[in-house]
Amino acid sequence: MSILIKNAVVDNKVADILVEDRKISRIAPGIDAPGARIIECGGRLAATVPFYNTHTHTAMTLLRGYADDMALFTWLNEHIWPAEAKMDAHDIYAGTRLGILEMIKSGCCYFNEMYWFTEEAIRAAGDMGVRADIGLIHLALPGSASNKDAAQLRDEAQKLRSGLPDGVRITLAPHAIYTVCEESLRDVARVARELEMPLHTHCAETLREVEDCRREHDGMTPVEYLDSVGLLNENMVLAHCVHLTGHDREIIADRRAVISHCPVSNMKLCSGMFDFQSALSSGCRITVGTDGASSNNNLSMVEEIKFAALLAKIRNSDPTAGKDADILKCATLNGAAAAGVDAGIAEGKAADILLVELDNCQMVGDYSLCANLVYSADTSVMHTLICNGKVLMEDHHVPGEEEIVTEARLCCDKFRR
Repeated sequence: MSILIKNAVVDNKVADILVEDRKISRIAPGIDAPGARIIECGGRLAATVPFYNTHTHTAMTLLRGYADDMALFTWLNEHIWPAEAKMDAHDIYAGTRLGILEMIKSGCCYFNEMYWFTEEAIRAAGDMGVRADIGLIHLALPGSASNKDAAQLRDEAQKLRSGLPDGVRITLAPHAIYTVCEESLRDVARVARELEMPLHTHCAETLREVEDCRREHDGMTPVEYLDSVGLLNENMVLAHCVHLTGHDREIIADRRAVISHCPVSNMKLCSGMFDFQSALSSGCRITVGTDGASSNNNLSMVEEIKFAALLAKIRNSDPTAGKDADILKCATLNGAAAAGVDAGIAEGKAADILLVELDNCQMVGDYSLCANLVYSADTSVMHTLICNGKVLMEDHHVPGEEEIVTEARLCCDKFRR
């Protein structure tokens, strides 16, 4: 079914937007499209590019507030990993649907996932209609019974890639250099090249990770080490990248790898302050991610971009760092490009469209939509979300949202006990 968005604000002018075959086919005043689904904006809803969340662990919504105010490795080893060991497939499905609901209501149409029970995350993304890169997560320490060689990885990836929902891809997701041995990292790199698959890993998140890497790998930083095993290319998303050297930034820019900046999680776990401005100046491809709801504690990209802008200023002691337009582009167009989506509010672009309320009190004065989205807005301004030509939310409501919340709350009971 085609969609006709009537009287939307597009680049400060009122126009109609016609969506056909999952593309924006026409933008002009007074479009007539018999049989199309009509969304009336009345000149008070602005059309903009939605958010693309490039690093998260979506089902961790079930562990929101479960273990807080702890150092990263204490948080992981003593609390999160033991709780995750109790999760079953139904928990992952329910928690992922809850997280997707939260992202939709905050104007986000895509997420880059790294978590357990890959099939359940795929099913949840398909049922909710969002775009997603779902990671085939890989942990492989020396001597571990769970280690998979290249042939096993290839077979599992090919099996998962058959019959995927529209808009969903599978990635190879080695968790981190401290949870995957060198031989397995090389296997992942080999399979990713053979199958032309996207990649996703944690990188340079903490000083401890960097120090351990230098000690164990001939003085190399995590970025240098990942590059040495063949994992850095334009298909790799590197989450966090808090502790980078100038040489690291040069490598990332040269390989066209993607940084997923997660400021809220980095601050909450005291991982450090990512140097946004230096990465931008070095030509790095920067996107924005929320991380999981257990270390954030929400999945709101609109909150994330405000922290990203403010943290860039503090990091550089410069109020001109982290400009609103640069930050918003990272969270929207850059994220879309990393996801393989040709986004934009223009004819011929993918039909990913966010309608935001201009009459919301947080959007007045209305001198700059960009500035208001970065510095002022919260999720209450997100009115309607269209993803890949499908209406996922209209007038703040997502079909089935009440049942999704109820089901997730029941899953939380096991952790509460």
